[in-house]
Parts: sequence; structure tokens; C-alpha cells
Amino acid sequence: MTTRTTQTVARFSSPFLLPGFDTPHPAGDYRVDQDEELIDVPFRVAWRRVGAFIHLPAIGTNAPTRQMVPIDPAVLEAALEKDHKQS
Repeated sequence: MTTRTTQTVARFSSPFLLPGFDTPHPAGDYRVDQDEELIDVPFRVAWRRVGAFIHLPAIGTNAPTRQMVPIDPAVLEAALEKDHKQS
């Protein structure tokens, strides 16, 4: 099956907390990768999201380690919406 990864940037203006973490992450820009697979749909091209990952820490942050953490896209969208309402 054909797959692709698209990259976007999630911008948080306030600290935010992700499920599974004890402490909030600081405001900043975070790279997000979304893995998608091609699905058969007659007469057009369609992609289905099969995974999403957020890169920690934020872009431009000097840190000794980096990690790519799986995240539910709905959870990420909810955190971004909450952040935008606070700003």
C-alpha cells in the first residue's frame, strides 16, 4: 500500500499539557508528522490518516535529547483550539 508523511507546524502561544506527560510543554512551534495511506476510491485520490507524531521539544529549542511522540490528531486539535481561545 502507498503511504506518505506530511509535515506541519503546530504553534502554541501558551504552555500546554499532552496526555501521558506530567508537566506542561512550553509555548512554541512544534513539528507534527502525519502518516497517511492511499485508499481506493473510484475516480479520485483519497488519503486516510493512520498516525500522527509531535516532535519534542519545540523547534529551535536547544535540548540534549529529542523525541517523536505519537499523538491522537483530535487531542492535538483540542489543545490548539484551547490555546487559541486563551490568547
